[in-house]
Amino acid sequence: MKAGKDKVISLHYTLTVDGEKVESSLDGNEPLWVLLGHGQLIPGLEKALEEREAGESFQVEVPAAEAYGERQEGQTQRVPKKYFQQANKLKPGMATTLALKQGGHRVVVVQKVGMTTVDVDLNHPMAGKTLTFDVTVNEVREATEEEIQHGHAHPPGGAAH
Repeated sequence: MKAGKDKVISLHYTLTVDGEKVESSLDGNEPLWVLLGHGQLIPGLEKALEEREAGESFQVEVPAAEAYGERQEGQTQRVPKKYFQQANKLKPGMATTLALKQGGHRVVVVQKVGMTTVDVDLNHPMAGKTLTFDVTVNEVREATEEEIQHGHAHPPGGAAH
């Protein structure tokens, strides 16, 4: 079966940027389970997975425009510390998660930490970077109605909700 929209795939990946390993599903031994066509992956990686089959291994270079976008200058914002989970551990240069007023979260990079505020770069830490993925597709299957309704895959043994 070929991967495509509304198909669930299980995969292992290793992400490198500029030749340096950033993360890998192999470190935890658990594959990533994804429902394709529902915005769970960056566009360039999702496109590279289409038409793939179980057992395939491949490498794909994803340009910034198909990953986290190009870096945009002037994206600094001063934010009250209360919007950060671990405000007392923030250091310049680290990536962290910012809780948004309207709900949800956004990954930002700390630029400066003050007494009550934090200056952050709103660009994603991977913005402007070409990402290289080494991927092995383990399984491709039809999504269940429940997975399509929920908008994500339910791995075997995972809790349905």
